[in-house]
This record gives sequence, structure tokens and C-alpha cells, in this order.
Amino acid sequence: MPSLGTWPFSRQLCVGSPPGVWVCSTDMLLTVPSAPEINWDGFQGVRVVAVPGSLAYAKNHGVYLTDEQGLVRDIIYKGTEAQIRQCMDPDGTVPLVHQRPCWPRPLCPWGCGLSPAVSWQVCGVVFFSSDAAEQLLATHVIPPLDACTYLGLDSGARPIQLSLFFDVVLCMAGGVTEEEFVRGGGDASVRSARSVLWTALRPFPLSVACIPNASYDYLTASASDHIRSLTLLPGSSSHLHFCKAAHSHVDEPDLLEDGSSVTNCLLEGAVRLAAGSVIQHCHLQGPLEIGPGCLLSGLAAGSSAALQGSCPLRDVVLQGHHICLGDLPCRIFTLTGRLDDWQSPAEQATYLNVPWAEFFQRTGIREGDLWDAETPRRSRSLLSARLFPVLHAHEALGLQDVLWLLAPAAAGERLARWRAAWRMSWRELLPCLDGAAELAARRHLFFLQGQRKVRRVLLGRRDCSLLPLTRSAVHEGYHEAVLGTLDEVASTAGDAGIAARALACIADVLGCMAQGEGGLRSGPAANSEWASAFALLESGDVAGGVRELAAERQKWMSRPALLVRAARHYEAAEQILIRQAVMSSCRFISVGQAELPPLGQWVQALCPARLDLSGGWSDTPPITYEHGGAVVDVAVLVDGARPVGARVRRIAEPELRLVSLGTPQHSQAAAELVCRELQHLQDYCQPHAPGALLKAAFLCTQVVQFPSQKPLRAQLMESFGGGFEVHTWSELPHGSGLGTSSILAGAVMAALYRAAGKVASTESLVHAVLHLEQRLTTGRGEELVRQAALRGGERRRAGDLPLLGQCLDRYWQQKKCMAPGCEPQAVGRMMAALRPHVHGQCLAGAGGGGFLCALTKAPRQKEALHQILAKTEGLGNFSIHSIEVDTKGFTVEVVECDMKAGAGPGGDMALWRPSALLCPGSSTGRAGISQLPPT
Repeated sequence: MPSLGTWPFSRQLCVGSPPGVWVCSTDMLLTVPSAPEINWDGFQGVRVVAVPGSLAYAKNHGVYLTDEQGLVRDIIYKGTEAQIRQCMDPDGTVPLVHQRPCWPRPLCPWGCGLSPAVSWQVCGVVFFSSDAAEQLLATHVIPPLDACTYLGLDSGARPIQLSLFFDVVLCMAGGVTEEEFVRGGGDASVRSARSVLWTALRPFPLSVACIPNASYDYLTASASDHIRSLTLLPGSSSHLHFCKAAHSHVDEPDLLEDGSSVTNCLLEGAVRLAAGSVIQHCHLQGPLEIGPGCLLSGLAAGSSAALQGSCPLRDVVLQGHHICLGDLPCRIFTLTGRLDDWQSPAEQATYLNVPWAEFFQRTGIREGDLWDAETPRRSRSLLSARLFPVLHAHEALGLQDVLWLLAPAAAGERLARWRAAWRMSWRELLPCLDGAAELAARRHLFFLQGQRKVRRVLLGRRDCSLLPLTRSAVHEGYHEAVLGTLDEVASTAGDAGIAARALACIADVLGCMAQGEGGLRSGPAANSEWASAFALLESGDVAGGVRELAAERQKWMSRPALLVRAARHYEAAEQILIRQAVMSSCRFISVGQAELPPLGQWVQALCPARLDLSGGWSDTPPITYEHGGAVVDVAVLVDGARPVGARVRRIAEPELRLVSLGTPQHSQAAAELVCRELQHLQDYCQPHAPGALLKAAFLCTQVVQFPSQKPLRAQLMESFGGGFEVHTWSELPHGSGLGTSSILAGAVMAALYRAAGKVASTESLVHAVLHLEQRLTTGRGEELVRQAALRGGERRRAGDLPLLGQCLDRYWQQKKCMAPGCEPQAVGRMMAALRPHVHGQCLAGAGGGGFLCALTKAPRQKEALHQILAKTEGLGNFSIHSIEVDTKGFTVEVVECDMKAGAGPGGDMALWRPSALLCPGSSTGRAGISQLPPT
């Protein structure tokens, strides 16, 4: 059942069923609710599935007559209105049998597939319990039922044809007698088969499962039915609804009328499609106009010219086919009318929707052109008519060689060409159809659209993930085409952000090609083989850099380990372009002038910590490219104080004193550096160099110009009459997950601006920090300042702390999905111990260690929770800190030399800092161990 595949069938219809066998039709589309809720309590025997239908519809189909217990009394096929009314439910519907008359071969020309004439006829959905299935299977060796199997046929038995419903199932209906059942079997062999089935299956009860709001549609040999099933409008009586365009690229979608359908197509230019028409697996170029009632399939771009020169199409089926004549592959076209009957004799049928006699008169074609003289008149049908040109001795054939049949204005020339060609009938073409070539052509068209989608998404800056297409392309062997398209976009976009996303997509393709092998995607990416490409990107030659990357990539495609390493280098190349894009933030920095503080007077900036409540990493490439980014943070005080700060003062000496303090209360420096020459600042872009962040801050605030012909001492004396001393501190350890590095950069920039007699708005400060992080080469393009109210704040203001706790728990599960292994064993034990006492909990930042944030059910639980954790084995040393929301944010003020950290009230949230937790890192590739003293 095409609309009820293996997954939904097993997960929806079969839920709760006991062991047994499901028999399912393949000639219909069955639509069922997401949860049919079939009751299997006390089930025995056989159960049929029924869907509701109207009285009018039931007159041409089968319906079930049931008793009050839901057991089937009889199956009525094409019954009278009185008989059908006996089966009606109180709502006026009847349970329909999924059965239609048996169709003989050949296969349906629309590709539906019909049941063979000799075998069991399987239609609808029936469940046989294991006992009933065993009894049914046991009959396959009993004559005459052995004739329904290949063993019987190979033994010379005459084949018989049985119906699943009216031969196998009907014998279990409670209201049917043995005499009625056996006598209704037709010839002697069928009556004998029915007698065997009665003996084997009669003891089993037959029940019905009626599914409300379900429907089914048969796949018939009628073109009208096929087109109608694909073009149903919302509000139609059927439950089937198809979207207007699926898996297709359409340049002008407004030209597709409601009630039309396009599947796996590339429609370029103005292609107008009328309501009630279908285009499948076609690459067409406008201008084209397709009238109503048409089905076009399998047409390549080269067919567009012939369509443009033909008369308007209306009520026709036009298809291109791949066939194989021996070892010779060919491409042929067939043309029929929507209303044509394939099997009726020519005297009673039509071709191109007109009687055959009218067609002969209009085109000059004769019956002898289509059928041999010895062919009986009753066998002369559209199915056997040699209408379709396949080969010509001197000329190549094309779509125009069948389109002329619609408007034979130049019938003489076209007729002669048509007669000179070797033609075949649909019956003769069927065995020659090349299914593999047809599927390959459809696959090629799908990925040709995929390449257009890549360009459209990247160049249009759309929030749309390309990863599903990437995985599909790799699986189907189209990765080279996708890589070529990405190279083209990256080199020609003229935009660093678009080019960076294209390079990130190339990294995804390479990662998918590794198929989960070759190691982690995060890792080093500074191999010298890629250096020349990186240098071109750094210099601004994006096109040249992309070409160098592509050339180098070809050397790294042979095995998974190399593919993963190449992916890492593409991500490094992406970071170069992201850095250049984010560096443009300096254009949005507006700095004004303020009074220069006196020598020796400190300017201090204090900042709260940042606690992420939801969406972490979603604002960083490439995630934000494909899904958009939404991060919910909250500014918090830790133990009543703002834990991150910096202070700056002017000094008389023309030098830069850079001091890192353990805490603001301790005057003893943990690290101190003095810069007296410009060359002392040249390692500002190396994040691990001493004082790199502070050096970068002096350059980004333009307090110091670098590079410059003017010495550092001269610059400082001319502009400020001396140098600067900077102190920085953080109560939070490195890798805490509370945003220490970005926040510290903001504190330094804010204090330095003020100490240098400058003033910058909060927005300018945000852009300045972005610029600093890129100069420092640590930036990931993320925002420093995010909205902290949103969902978390709203829940807190509303007093809904349990729901806020649920948000924390859900966020932690999301983090673990993004970075498996980010929950160390000790953290897992800690969370388990705390779970009864908290509304929710989550590791801050990328996980792996640092701080665990928990929202306690009661306020002021610090001591109680300390006792609980002290009794928990395997935690090592830890510390507990209370936190509260900081509603003021960072502060900048001119203060005296004696500075003390402020204190504030505790709160009902807490942070734990484990003492020896391994931090496996995040998508940035960082790793480390946080060692804290015993508390």
C-alpha cells in the first residue's frame, strides 16, 4: 500500500496485534488516522479492516454485514439498496470491503501494477491469527488448491483463480451456510477448492475492525482515475490530498493552478499548468502551456521545443520511456487520450479521446498500419496497436513523431515518416521497458533539482537545512555534482557569509562520505598542505582560495580518515570567511568623546555571569545557517556578586601594564606583563599568548595603532600623556560554561573606552567585542549580548518554576543529543541525587564539566543540598553557589583605588562546581580538567 508503508503500517495499524500474518493490497492507497486504536482484547481467528463509505459508493463495491458483537455475517458485493442498508451504521455509512474485480495482465500503463491472472488475489487488509494462518497454509498441498502455487503448476495442475475475500474470507462469515458457499463457486475446480477452505477455516471467527475517518482509493488502469487521484483539491470527498509541487523546482510557481500537481520536476521559465493536470519526472523549459486533464511524464529538456511548436495539450497522456532492444538502449514516446480504454475493441473504443474511425480519417492512418490482417477484430485494441515509433532507418526520432497525431496539419510528410519508422504497440513495449534506466533518469533529475536548491538556499540566505540533500546525494553517488555546485557558489557569491556557508556544506558532504568512520569532526586543521588555500582566503581572494581548496580536496578522498581531516580543514576555511564577515561589525561601532579621567583614577566594569536556559550553539554557524538561531540566556549574580570584572587607570609611564588577578579582593597578581614596544603586541592574535585578550582590546579600541611607524611610547604620550594599567579578574574558573571569556572581553572594552576618554553605547560595545574576538581569532560569530527575558524570564515572572525546571531538563536532553558523552559519570550521579529536590537541572555551556545549574523546589537549600551531595559516592570535591537574576546588567563607574566586590541576597537557584570533571569539549574542540580545592 503506497500510502501505508512499512513504518506507518507497523507503527499505526498493527499496534497491539497478536502474532499472526497481515495480508495487504498493493493496488490501492489506504489513508488511516495516526492512531486507529484497534481493540485486540480477546481476539481470535481472522479480522478484516474496513473503512466507511457512502451508500452510493457501496453499490459498486463490497460491504460487510455484521452482528452486534462485530462478527461478520456476510459479504455483499454490488448488492441492492435494501441489502446495503442492512449494513449501514447509525451515521449512514457502511463498512467497505477493499476488493475489486480481478484484472488480467498486462500491467497498467500508468505504472500501478495489476495482479496476475493466476494466483491468490490479494486486495485490502486482512489479519490472520497464527492458528488461522497455519491452517490456511496447510491447504497449499491439498488439490485443487495446490494449483494456486508454483509447485502445483510445475506438477501440471490446471491453474485456478481465487479471491481473498469471496473465496477465502467468506467461508468464515457466520451467516453463510456450507451449501451456499460451495455452490457459489462456479466451475467444479473452484467448488472443490471452496469445500477444502470451508473445512480448514470455518472454525475461526471472522471479525471486522472499522476505522473511522479512513479512506481508500484504488489504483486502476484508467488515466482519468490516476490523474484525479493526484489532483484532489482540499475539501474533496477523498481523504487523499497532494501538495501542488513536491520535490520540484518551479521558476514561476504562480503559474501552477490549484488542482494541478508537479512531482520531481524542473520547470524553467513560464510553464503554465491548468487545474486537473499532472507533470511528473520532467525537465521542461517555457514558455509552455499545458491544458486541463493532462499527464506528462519522463520528458527531458530537449522535448520543450517540440511542445512549444505543437497545439495546446488537453486531456492527453504524454510519456517518455527508456527501453532496451537487446543491447540497444532507446528513448521512445507514447501518446494516448485521458478517456481511452486500452482493452476494448477498436469499434467500441477511442484513441486520443475520439472514435478510431475519426482518428483514421483525420490522420490518414489505416487499420493495416496498426494491426496485422490476421488479428481478430475483437483483439484490435489500443493495447495492441503499433502506434509508437521506436527506430528509423535514416533519422533520429523524437517527441514530434507522436505529437503530430494530435494536429496532423502536415499529415503527408509526417505520415510518411511515421510509416517508415519501426513501430511497436504498448503490449510489445512492456517487456522492453528499462526500469533501471528509468529510475536512474529520475534520480538524475532529482539531484539536478537538488543543485538548483543548493544555489537557491545559499544565495537567498534561507533558513533551510541542506543536510538531508547532502546525505541523499552521498548515498546515491551524486556527491561530486553537489560538491561542484558548492564550489561554484562559494567562488562566485561575492559575499563572505554565503561563501562560508557553502564551505561548511562541503565539510558536511565530506563528513557524510566518511560514513561515521575516520574519527571526530572536531580536531586540528592546520596541515601545511592547505596553507596556500588559507592564505588566499585571508588575502580576500575567495575564488582563488576555493579553487585551491577543491584541488587539495581531491587528494583526501580515498578513505574515511582523510575525508574527516579534509572536512576539518574546510571548517577552518569557513571560519576564516566568518571572521572576515564578523569583522565588518566594526562599521557599526560608534564612539563618542568624554572627559579623560585623571591619572591614577580607576574605571571599573563589573559584569554578571551568563546562564544559558535554551538554544545554546543554535546561534553559531553552521547550525544557524540551516535552522536559524534562538538562544535564551539570563544574566545572574553568583553568591550575590557580579563575578567578572576589569579596571583600568591612566599611569604616568608610557607603557601598558597588564595584570591578571586571582580575585578582585586579592591585590597580588596571578600574572603580570608590561608592554613598552609595539612588537610586544604583535602576538595579540594568538589566544594562548600572555595577555592576548588585553592586547587585542587596546588595538580594537584604537587606543593603540598597530601596525604603525610611530613607537608605542610616542603614541601613548601624544594621545593620553602616559600609559595604562589594566587589572582583570573572574570568580569563575576557565571552562565554567557561564560565558567568562566573552564577558571579560566586554568588561575590558567598556572600562578601557571610559579610561581613554571615550564613550560607546551598549550596541557599539557588542559589535566591538565581536570585532575583538575575531581579531583574537577565537570568535565563532556568536552574539555577546542576548535576550535574557523570553521564555525563561516570562515563566519566572509568572511564578511557574516547575515549568521553568522542565525547560532546563529538556535543554539538557537536547545538549546530550548534540554532543553525546557530555555528561560525565560523576555529573550523572550528582543529577540523580538532586532530582527529587529540584524542578530541573542542566550543565551550563557545552557540558562535560563546569557548573551544574539546578532550580530547587524550595528556597535557601544550599546547606541541605550540600549534605545530600556529601553522602553521594563518586563525586569528589565540589562547591555550591547560590545565584539570582541580575536585572541591571554590567556597570561601568569611576571609583577610588580601594575596590571591593559587592554582595547581595541569595536566591533559590544554585550552581555546583565539581572539582575534577573531565570536560570532553564542545564543537570548538576545547578540552580540559577543572581542578578545584576542597570546600
